[in-house]
Amino acid sequence: MLQTIPVEQAVGMVLPHDITVIIKDVKKGTAFKKGHIIQTSDIDLLKQLGKDNIYVLHLGENDIHENEAAILLAGSLAGVGVIFPPTPQEGKITLYAEYDGLLRVNKDALLAFNMLGEVMCSTLHNYTPVHKGEIVAGTRLIPLIGDRKLVETAQNLAADAGSIVSVHPLLSKKIGLVITGNEVFYGRIEDRFEEVLREKALGYGSTVQTVKKAPDNKESIAAEISACIAEECDLIITSGGMSVDPDDVTKEGIIAAGATTAVYGTPVLPGAMFLSGMIRDIPVLGLPACGMYHKITVFDLVFPRILTGEAIGRKELAELGHGGLCRNCKVCHYPVCNFGK
Repeated sequence: MLQTIPVEQAVGMVLPHDITVIIKDVKKGTAFKKGHIIQTSDIDLLKQLGKDNIYVLHLGENDIHENEAAILLAGSLAGVGVIFPPTPQEGKITLYAEYDGLLRVNKDALLAFNMLGEVMCSTLHNYTPVHKGEIVAGTRLIPLIGDRKLVETAQNLAADAGSIVSVHPLLSKKIGLVITGNEVFYGRIEDRFEEVLREKALGYGSTVQTVKKAPDNKESIAAEISACIAEECDLIITSGGMSVDPDDVTKEGIIAAGATTAVYGTPVLPGAMFLSGMIRDIPVLGLPACGMYHKITVFDLVFPRILTGEAIGRKELAELGHGGLCRNCKVCHYPVCNFGK
């Protein structure tokens, strides 16, 4: 239960919550921390902060303070790869990535959690690549004092979901790159795919182990894919030859190499003519030519998910349509943008 008294009568009392100071474009922080004993010298500053009255706190059996609630909520929300400090700040707890990886958010469970009303959790977007120590979510009880049973309901909801926020580590893959196309195979133009793919692989902790080249012939493409597998590559990426031109037979070559559940085509721009499939337990990705021209494509949305061990099929690709339109900004800020969100 909460009662209020004028600040002038609160000298000697203990503050039941942090009091925040906000100065536009200068600072936001804690002016007085929970537990502070109010002094006569504090009255003017408290009034400047808009605190003409102070709460007197009386917790009943079914009441819970915002700080205790924040700790309980954070513990129920945090899954593998997510850590948080033991002490709330201004009633809130911030959750961080324990290591580099891919953020996973159970969006349905998060919605149900936030529908409870007096508890909240905000997160980065699902499938955001994150670095160790990066903020991934924040949670708190919205009122100073809440219903303990409501907090327990929120905890149970998160537990039933198997955690709502988690960070999945990225596996290090040995990539076999198969560059297709007569123009590269016969030396008519210089290949640029290898340079692009090596840089992206390295950025996610993987390596291009071998590079093969094949002409526009499905049997040759299939043979080079098989050669990569024989060299113990555990991820195959082909570049080029994915369009509707009659010479583009890379898709057929991938299938001839034994790809199953090969899904061709995505609702993502750039990257509509992308392919995802499996050859036994080895993922195979077919990149269209846009992967050489555009800095970010559908490949950048799918690649880190593959590195967490996720299988990418028709449903996973279809879901990328919402947010799958790149704005082609002059200066790319991915993943701090709407693409793939």
